[in-house]
Amino acid sequence: MRTFARGVMTMSLMLTMAACTAQERAAPTPDRPTVTEPGGAEVPALTASTVRAFTGTTDGAPFDEARQVQAPPGWTVTVWARIDKARLLAWTPDRQLLVSRPKFGDVLALTPGAEGTAPAQRTLLKGLNQPHGLAFAGDTLYVAESDQVNTFTYRNGQVSGRKIVIGGLPDDKSPDLRGAYSHALKSVAIGKDGSIYVSVGSTGNISAQDRDATPQRATILKTPPGGGTPTVFARGVRNGTGLAVDPDGAVWTAVNHRDNIQYPYERDYDGDGAKDNGDVMQSYVNDHPMEQLARLTEGRELGWPYCNSEPDINPGDPDSPLSYTGRPFVNDLETNVDGSKLDCAKLPPSEQGMGAHSAPLGLSFVSGPGLAGGYGAGALVGVHGSWNRNPPRPPEVSFYAWRNGTLGPQQTVLTGFQNPDGTRWGRPVMAVQGPDGAIYVSDDHAGAVYRVTAS
Repeated sequence: MRTFARGVMTMSLMLTMAACTAQERAAPTPDRPTVTEPGGAEVPALTASTVRAFTGTTDGAPFDEARQVQAPPGWTVTVWARIDKARLLAWTPDRQLLVSRPKFGDVLALTPGAEGTAPAQRTLLKGLNQPHGLAFAGDTLYVAESDQVNTFTYRNGQVSGRKIVIGGLPDDKSPDLRGAYSHALKSVAIGKDGSIYVSVGSTGNISAQDRDATPQRATILKTPPGGGTPTVFARGVRNGTGLAVDPDGAVWTAVNHRDNIQYPYERDYDGDGAKDNGDVMQSYVNDHPMEQLARLTEGRELGWPYCNSEPDINPGDPDSPLSYTGRPFVNDLETNVDGSKLDCAKLPPSEQGMGAHSAPLGLSFVSGPGLAGGYGAGALVGVHGSWNRNPPRPPEVSFYAWRNGTLGPQQTVLTGFQNPDGTRWGRPVMAVQGPDGAIYVSDDHAGAVYRVTAS
């Protein structure tokens, strides 16, 4: 953790339009168009925005050189604090921003200073086992470690009275897994009735044995208020790191879906004249399966690893436009070719989603009046970007407008973290609105927390 002076230095960084064409990214295949869905906010296109930085926040990469971003017109992006490996965020009742750091086993507290100054930093909790998810219910702080969920009483900037409310969660130290766990980090959300929800990711890409484990993995688990032995609230959730409660009290999850999916249709996809069902083709993997953003109800099934959300308007067509709103499920050819494991056609469509391999992480809701610039109320998602797509899916902060009790389609509100060659200087993890109306964004790659304000 670094400590910085409180003076302010405004630093102009060169900016250009960060959205790149497929050719600029040296892509072997072009990105396909996405259909325009109803229900989004009517807002202007993103424009170049001057990035500012406070004294000390430019020390070290990546802010030792000019960087490029895009944001809505009139929005300003500031490097507010430097936090190595910053992950999930939560605001305390007394207006301090908490930042989890699984790599270091701690939770930091950032106390805002006068306008134009960097926040004061201190360690609130340490010695934890990969702390990740953070949530508040009144003066009770919930912290999700990789193997349990704790509560603390939070008063006057201090915590006390640690209590384990959910224990025995699987992680890479679980005896039966012997280190074979790809998604050990947990997220936590608290329902309006005080129920506790925790995400438990899968052990791997298509590890079907997770569905029979105790406790069941690839799930969202639930306990009554106060904790206890969890039950399965939703299953088939490969890695639901994004976890939050909407203004009406419903639980939503943003899901990292599987990789290297086989082409499931009896068609020629690559144009060589032969049927491609069963083949793993980069051009198909690039856009399949979509990442889900789903409203959960008790017993909801999101399909993994037997069913995949289908973004193609014309399924199996290599030239089909893509849609991420209300998309149905199709059988996974590798695990459920005949539908005997799960009837995918009967699953309720995913309410929303985003491009394959987007890697959504933090999810938060913004209530009225919401974001400035015509966005209003909705959900913010930190999109980490792909690791195995070609061209890479760029990181961004996405917004989904809240309309008539549900979320509209994806809109980008902050981008430009990816260079034309596909390398990244930043990767957003989570975005939350602060009590001052600004958006605060964690970035574990750049080691930063940004403050985004509107004029």
